[in-house]
Amino acid sequence: MNTNMRLIKIFDTTLRDGEQSPGASMTLEEKVRIAIGLEKLGVEIIEAGFPAASKGDFTSVQAVAKQITTSIVCGLARANQQDITTAYEALRVAPIFRIHTFIATSTIHMERKLKMTPEQVLERAVQSVSLARNYTNDVEFSPEDAGRSEIDFLCKVIESVINAGATTINIPDTVGYTTPIEFGSLIALLIKRIPNSDKAIFSVHCHNDLGLAVANSLSAIANGACQVECTINGIGERAGNASLEEIVMALKTRSDFYKCATNIDTTQLVPMSKLISSVTGFMVQPNKAIVGANAFSHEAGIHQDGVIKHRETYEIMRAEDVGWDSNKLVLGKHSGRNAFITKLSEMGVTFTNEEEKNSAFLKFKEVADMKHEITDFDLQAIVTQSQIQEERYSLISLSAKTESSKPAHATITLSDQGVEKSSSAFGDGPVAAVFAAIESLVQSKATLLLYSIGNVTSGIDAIGEVMVRLSKNNVITNGKGANTDIITASALAYINALNKLTLHEQKVHAQDAQFDATYGI
Repeated sequence: MNTNMRLIKIFDTTLRDGEQSPGASMTLEEKVRIAIGLEKLGVEIIEAGFPAASKGDFTSVQAVAKQITTSIVCGLARANQQDITTAYEALRVAPIFRIHTFIATSTIHMERKLKMTPEQVLERAVQSVSLARNYTNDVEFSPEDAGRSEIDFLCKVIESVINAGATTINIPDTVGYTTPIEFGSLIALLIKRIPNSDKAIFSVHCHNDLGLAVANSLSAIANGACQVECTINGIGERAGNASLEEIVMALKTRSDFYKCATNIDTTQLVPMSKLISSVTGFMVQPNKAIVGANAFSHEAGIHQDGVIKHRETYEIMRAEDVGWDSNKLVLGKHSGRNAFITKLSEMGVTFTNEEEKNSAFLKFKEVADMKHEITDFDLQAIVTQSQIQEERYSLISLSAKTESSKPAHATITLSDQGVEKSSSAFGDGPVAAVFAAIESLVQSKATLLLYSIGNVTSGIDAIGEVMVRLSKNNVITNGKGANTDIITASALAYINALNKLTLHEQKVHAQDAQFDATYGI
């Protein structure tokens, strides 16, 4: 990094705030995989979750804390003793960790939500930071809804928590209310007015309710903020959070203006975007900046002519710099296991055991027999599909038949804990018929909330990726399936979601027992 550039720390909250997107819940294994990817990406701080929110959250934060070695693992905690103690118990296994505590400071939140006076909020904030400092020297404090807080009280709270030991002060625009000029001015004013502001790093956390999260974050950086909280693909509560890839590339592309840089390996942005999309089931819209399929595509003749003559005429970034230069032939059906594993390692894909490696390699061989060219994106889809573990149900075979003016018909054979079962059903189309046949076997009574199709790669033999979202007893799971045949991919996605529902029920019972026995919290 240029020594004249100011370093902006990237605080990723995909695993915490991002998971709060309705339907975006992740399994423990998926969270660990994402955390490993974020560490490879160069993220300084990974907010792994909210340990006191649930026993599942506690376990997943602890699992991430055990796996990550170079990034700081962070856990969120409300400003109370139990939350902070629970966060510490989950994080203590990490080589380096941070406790992030918060309490609301806006009048509407204090009066309507907390039912507390400003004096009580101030006292609670100081007590909580002091308690967190007993566990770690790295304590972050957030005055929730700072964007709508009264400035004098906000300054008083921040000055007090810095004196109590907070090393990072995060200013959240919790409801996405502020404008870039307002928010940037607020950051500058706080740094100027608070006497001990030089004793802490100022951070920002912006929501996208008005579509201004990235603009507000960049304005804050221009006015002195040195850390930004964001998520991959901008996922998060309501309209989402500031998008990590957009902030990072804005700082890199316009370093002449911001005079700032990050430690992010930008070539990992597209792979991480695809991973998050695959895990959550949220497809990235084609026109999404940086990571959308059309971000570096040119349809208009004038644009095409300009790019052919000189790329910079219509492209302010290189596609290769954000990870789009990997869609090329790298492996085929004659490739060996070592070459396969080595290539995945180069892509940043890791495995936790030999069983995962073997499963991925077998899946690769299956796809290679159907598809002549195997690209990096094919490999990513293969790994995603092969890392489905602890399956109750698995697909053995299926057939689907359609005729004009007649209902579609499907026959499917599943393995249910090793026992083969077959059934047939009709539907409005082949996918509906397949889903009906599966349900006639499993009798899950789950509700289908989402069915989405996307292509992982281009060409007539492209791997199709299907996302399915199911709901049952207030539990929502996302299933994914990838195959050159879209009907098969649909069946795999539905079965994947069913397996997650089953696994969720099993893990809830196991986690409850383990958590209560260990901590009694």
